Amino acid sequence: MENKETFDVAIIGGGIVGAATLYKLQLRNPDLKIVLVEKEPKLANHQTGHNSGVIHSGLYYKPGSLKAKNCVQGRHELVAFSKEYGVDHDVCGKVVVATKESELPFMDKIFANGEANNTEGIEKITGDQVREIEPHVKSIGGIYVPCTGIIDFVGATEKMAEVALGKQPKSKLVLGEKVIAINDKSGYKEVVTEGKVLNAKKLIFCAGLQADRMAKADKVKLKEKVVGFRGDYYELTEQAKHKVKHLIYPVPNPDFPFLGVHFTRMTNGETECGPNAVFTFKREGYGKTDFSWKDTFDALSYGGTWKLFFGNMKFGINEYRRAFSKRLFLKTLQTMIPDLTMDDIKPGRSGVRALLLGADGDTRDDFRIEHTDDSIHVLNAPSPAATASLAIGEYISVMAEEKFGLKTAVIVE
Repeated sequence: MENKETFDVAIIGGGIVGAATLYKLQLRNPDLKIVLVEKEPKLANHQTGHNSGVIHSGLYYKPGSLKAKNCVQGRHELVAFSKEYGVDHDVCGKVVVATKESELPFMDKIFANGEANNTEGIEKITGDQVREIEPHVKSIGGIYVPCTGIIDFVGATEKMAEVALGKQPKSKLVLGEKVIAINDKSGYKEVVTEGKVLNAKKLIFCAGLQADRMAKADKVKLKEKVVGFRGDYYELTEQAKHKVKHLIYPVPNPDFPFLGVHFTRMTNGETECGPNAVFTFKREGYGKTDFSWKDTFDALSYGGTWKLFFGNMKFGINEYRRAFSKRLFLKTLQTMIPDLTMDDIKPGRSGVRALLLGADGDTRDDFRIEHTDDSIHVLNAPSPAATASLAIGEYISVMAEEKFGLKTAVIVE
């Protein structure tokens, strides 16, 4: 086993939040020697690389929450970063559409959220105005959100790491090394991977789907557990792409912890429809039948999982039915675009999102970032974490400087 390089800070996890933290921390503290450790052979291989690719506006989040503040700040930073460094993106706008009267009160609520969160340019529009923007959509009204966009999040992640490493040649990216142990030593932490031992004075964990396990490895007592939910997408076929001009979202059901199936035009020219949301039997499993004994036992031996199931039984059953039925998936899409046909959609990719689940079945909706004397843990970073990544990276960097005294850190040779 290779032994033993020492760093001022080790960041565990190479999704976009980990890369944004490396970028922000290195820019604020150019003398720090930082290592980013990722178990996969490339960055952004899980949640970041399998999400919908949307730059979120800040419409849905409770005013004053970390989600709301970091989404809006992060969106502005992400667009500016993408312009500066040539990351593929397009601020194309979206419409949120109501298809029945019962949705109008909650549409009003999220519009009020958007105004409180300084989501610029939003306006309520009629069904006729929706059709002017999206001619194939049938609705009774909606919200136009011009500042929503699409982006290549994988490209953004890679560019953040590249720029950060360009600021400090002694910093390093370590790929393909799974962290298997964290050992306390005198004055530093020992990070043991499958092939290396790295020493670091301080640790920052941005481990996504493995956040609870990394917290446990770092001897953090955590009552909650991460539970994974897979989202399946369909894509529009070539003959149907003209039916979606921008992004089209439903009014989310306030009783369900996800945004619902939507249409997303991607930076690669495809148009996705989805995702649904079903419990996954493997945290990093993207196929409908993927299975892990460890992940399944972890989730199904936890009372919070069952409380979430029982509290959302009707939704859960419908989501599973749609996961295995193209016709049912199409029926959901037709609530917004009635003239879609079976020939208009084809199976696409899947993603898995991590939910930090309380013992009472609470999905711990806001971002959650905590610290110990020597570590910072990003315990919960669901959507819009990718949009908010640079703001989260700033938040973590300020926390690290305050709690760890990093401004006076000296590179260890």
